[in-house]
Amino acid sequence: MLTALLKKNLSPDHVSQLRQWYQGVHSFTLPAIPGVHALLYGLHRTLSATGQALLQKLYYTPLFLSRVANRPRRLQLYSGMPLLCGQLRIELGEGCRISGATTFSGRNSSERPTLVIGDNVDINWQSTIAVGEQVILEDNVRLAGRVFLAGYPGHPVDPLRRARGEPDDAHQVGSIHLKENVWVGTGSTILQGVTIGENSIVATGSVVTKSMPANVLIGGNPARVIKPLEVQP
Repeated sequence: MLTALLKKNLSPDHVSQLRQWYQGVHSFTLPAIPGVHALLYGLHRTLSATGQALLQKLYYTPLFLSRVANRPRRLQLYSGMPLLCGQLRIELGEGCRISGATTFSGRNSSERPTLVIGDNVDINWQSTIAVGEQVILEDNVRLAGRVFLAGYPGHPVDPLRRARGEPDDAHQVGSIHLKENVWVGTGSTILQGVTIGENSIVATGSVVTKSMPANVLIGGNPARVIKPLEVQP
């Protein structure tokens, strides 16, 4: 309406000048003052890091540990706190590093879904661990970003039951076991019933549908053994 009124009462040249003036004001940027804004940026980084560290140590970490069955002495929780869904039992080893931008969920229909995390385990950003029965991550396991450990699907196969909101079936649910030193690459999915042997590596974007041996490189959809790995004793 305002544009219509302006066009009615102003000449095209005036309208064009007003538009240019508005665009100039809208796109104006305060120039950086050498030294001053660099100092302010450093101060901003310091204050933000200090505040985040205090929040992490004094709030998020104790909150997360209140849901852990044991009490590890060393835990690096960063970027907030993982989203915890369902009645999930968590057992956590020493020296783990866990991104707050992750999700741990337990299947509501299971009797006691349990997540067991060993020592020196990395769980990176946007990863999801869905525990149907049990998920075990042994010592030194590494999960890169956006890894999905799918211990249960959440919905039944039958479309009518799925439309009614009924839970998944027991045969769709299973455990996942990653043995010592397994490394799972970014964006990979590991389905229920899968065990991956010691030292094996899952390549980026793989979908692992069956158990895999130790000391191999795994990749593809569905994943297969690509080659053996030389592992120092």
